[in-house]
Amino acid sequence: MSELKPLLLGSMFAVLVVSAALAQATIDVGKITCDQYVLNKVADARTVAIWLDGFYAGRVNDTVVDPQQLERHAARVSQYCKSNRDMVLIQAFEAMQEDGDRAVGPKK
Repeated sequence: MSELKPLLLGSMFAVLVVSAALAQATIDVGKITCDQYVLNKVADARTVAIWLDGFYAGRVNDTVVDPQQLERHAARVSQYCKSNRDMVLIQAFEAMQEDGDRAVGPKK
Protein backbone atom coordinates (compact mmCIF):
# COMPACT_ATOMS: atom_id res chain seq x y z
CA MET A 1 0.00 0.00 0.00
CA SER A 2 2.82 2.42 0.83
CA GLU A 3 4.26 1.83 -2.65
CA LEU A 4 1.03 3.04 -4.21
CA LYS A 5 1.10 6.43 -2.45
CA PRO A 6 3.98 7.88 -4.51
CA LEU A 7 2.41 6.51 -7.70
CA LEU A 8 -0.97 7.98 -6.82
CA LEU A 9 0.52 11.35 -5.86
CA GLY A 10 2.62 11.40 -9.02
CA SER A 11 -0.41 10.64 -11.16
CA MET A 12 -2.46 13.38 -9.51
CA PHE A 13 0.38 15.86 -10.02
CA ALA A 14 0.68 14.90 -13.70
CA VAL A 15 -3.05 15.42 -14.23
CA LEU A 16 -2.89 18.85 -12.59
CA VAL A 17 0.11 19.90 -14.66
CA VAL A 18 -1.51 18.77 -17.91
CA SER A 19 -4.80 20.47 -16.98
CA ALA A 20 -3.01 23.72 -16.17
CA ALA A 21 -1.07 23.57 -19.43
CA LEU A 22 -4.26 23.05 -21.46
CA ALA A 23 -6.02 25.88 -19.68
CA GLN A 24 -3.26 28.30 -20.66
CA ALA A 25 -3.25 27.47 -24.39
CA THR A 26 -3.97 30.29 -26.80
CA ILE A 27 -5.28 29.96 -30.32
CA ASP A 28 -4.60 32.18 -33.32
CA VAL A 29 -7.99 32.02 -35.02
CA GLY A 30 -6.44 33.53 -38.15
CA LYS A 31 -4.52 30.28 -38.70
CA ILE A 32 -7.35 27.78 -38.20
CA THR A 33 -8.20 25.88 -41.38
CA CYS A 34 -11.69 24.74 -42.29
CA ASP A 35 -10.53 21.15 -41.80
CA GLN A 36 -9.40 21.92 -38.26
CA TYR A 37 -12.67 23.74 -37.62
CA VAL A 38 -15.07 21.03 -38.77
CA LEU A 39 -13.07 18.27 -37.05
CA ASN A 40 -12.66 20.23 -33.77
CA LYS A 41 -8.87 19.74 -33.98
CA VAL A 42 -7.95 23.10 -32.46
CA ALA A 43 -10.96 24.05 -30.36
CA ASP A 44 -14.64 23.35 -30.11
CA ALA A 45 -16.24 24.56 -33.36
CA ARG A 46 -19.09 26.20 -31.47
CA THR A 47 -16.66 28.26 -29.39
CA VAL A 48 -14.79 29.38 -32.49
CA ALA A 49 -18.05 30.22 -34.27
CA ILE A 50 -19.14 32.38 -31.34
CA TRP A 51 -15.79 34.18 -31.35
CA LEU A 52 -15.94 34.77 -35.11
CA ASP A 53 -19.50 36.03 -34.95
CA GLY A 54 -18.47 38.51 -32.26
CA PHE A 55 -15.36 39.50 -34.19
CA TYR A 56 -17.30 40.37 -37.32
CA ALA A 57 -20.12 42.02 -35.35
CA GLY A 58 -17.50 44.19 -33.67
CA ARG A 59 -16.20 45.29 -37.06
CA VAL A 60 -19.58 46.85 -37.83
CA ASN A 61 -20.29 47.97 -34.27
CA ASP A 62 -23.22 45.56 -33.83
CA THR A 63 -23.79 44.80 -30.15
CA VAL A 64 -26.83 42.52 -30.58
CA VAL A 65 -26.48 38.77 -30.01
CA ASP A 66 -29.12 36.57 -31.60
CA PRO A 67 -28.51 32.97 -30.40
CA GLN A 68 -30.69 31.46 -33.14
CA GLN A 69 -28.90 33.42 -35.82
CA LEU A 70 -25.57 32.37 -34.33
CA GLU A 71 -26.62 28.71 -34.63
CA ARG A 72 -27.58 29.26 -38.28
CA HIS A 73 -24.26 30.98 -38.96
CA ALA A 74 -22.31 28.12 -37.36
CA ALA A 75 -24.22 25.55 -39.42
CA ARG A 76 -23.63 27.44 -42.69
CA VAL A 77 -19.95 27.93 -41.96
CA SER A 78 -19.55 24.23 -41.14
CA GLN A 79 -21.28 23.29 -44.39
CA TYR A 80 -19.09 25.71 -46.39
CA CYS A 81 -15.95 24.46 -44.70
CA LYS A 82 -16.78 20.82 -45.43
CA SER A 83 -16.45 21.69 -49.11
CA ASN A 84 -13.37 23.91 -48.64
CA ARG A 85 -11.25 22.04 -46.10
CA ASP A 86 -7.91 23.62 -47.06
CA MET A 87 -9.20 27.18 -46.77
CA VAL A 88 -8.34 29.30 -43.74
CA LEU A 89 -11.49 29.69 -41.65
CA ILE A 90 -11.50 33.49 -41.66
CA GLN A 91 -11.08 33.48 -45.44
CA ALA A 92 -14.05 31.10 -45.66
CA PHE A 93 -16.18 33.54 -43.62
CA GLU A 94 -15.13 36.40 -45.88
CA ALA A 95 -15.76 34.38 -49.04
CA MET A 96 -19.25 33.58 -47.82
CA GLN A 97 -19.89 37.28 -47.22
CA GLU A 98 -18.61 38.20 -50.69
CA ASP A 99 -20.89 35.58 -52.22
CA GLY A 100 -23.83 37.26 -50.54
CA ASP A 101 -24.23 34.49 -47.97
CA ARG A 102 -24.00 36.58 -44.81
CA ALA A 103 -22.42 34.06 -42.45
CA VAL A 104 -21.82 36.58 -39.70
CA GLY A 105 -22.53 40.12 -38.75
CA PRO A 106 -25.69 42.16 -38.38
CA LYS A 107 -29.02 41.29 -39.91
CA LYS A 108 -29.91 42.98 -43.17
